[in-house]
Amino acid sequence: MRRTYRRPVQPGRNRKIVIGLAVAALVGGGIAVGTGLSSASTVCDGMDDAIGRNQEFIAAQRASPNAQTEAVVANRQAVIDLINVQRKQAGCGGAVAAPPAAAPPVAAPPAAAPAKPVQQATTAPPAAGGGNAAAGDVVCAGSTVTVSGEGGAPAASSGTFPLGTTLRVRNLDNNKSITVKVASTSGSCVLLNNAAFEEVREPGKFLIRRAVIERVG
Repeated sequence: MRRTYRRPVQPGRNRKIVIGLAVAALVGGGIAVGTGLSSASTVCDGMDDAIGRNQEFIAAQRASPNAQTEAVVANRQAVIDLINVQRKQAGCGGAVAAPPAAAPPVAAPPAAAPAKPVQQATTAPPAAGGGNAAAGDVVCAGSTVTVSGEGGAPAASSGTFPLGTTLRVRNLDNNKSITVKVASTSGSCVLLNNAAFEEVREPGKFLIRRAVIERVG
């Protein structure tokens, strides 16, 4: 009868294999956790930026109030509350600190009458940020674009252009663009509402760092 020889198992070799598998599992888990934390940080940073812009706009409205201040501030506060709910759901820690309240404007003393009449300028200077730009001009160069948190059909808000202005916003990172009308006031060149931002953003990001903004009407 033929005998089968079995090689004895070496305990030390088995121990090395088990340890190697455990180390590989730990390294793989670390990479997955690190990637998740990086993505969450990007989402939280975008929402924090949106809250900060709305808080700055509210502070500016409080510093120079008008007949519509309370309604506009209430709208912006509702936007901040909505984004805070989204921050909580995303697991973002801490809270975005509100900017310090701006001091009320101090009335300037009356100017002395000039000795000679001063010739008035016939044309007003262009508004900062391209408010007087013609159709087709690129405006607000270098501006980032984020979400305002407002609902409804795709639209924009702006502190540079009047209501009804048509703007085209293009995300250079994915070459997606959208054309929207300015429907409300904000403290930025342009903010996109939820529906408009979904059309051009990259997945998981709440901030467009490389954007081209054009006035088309």
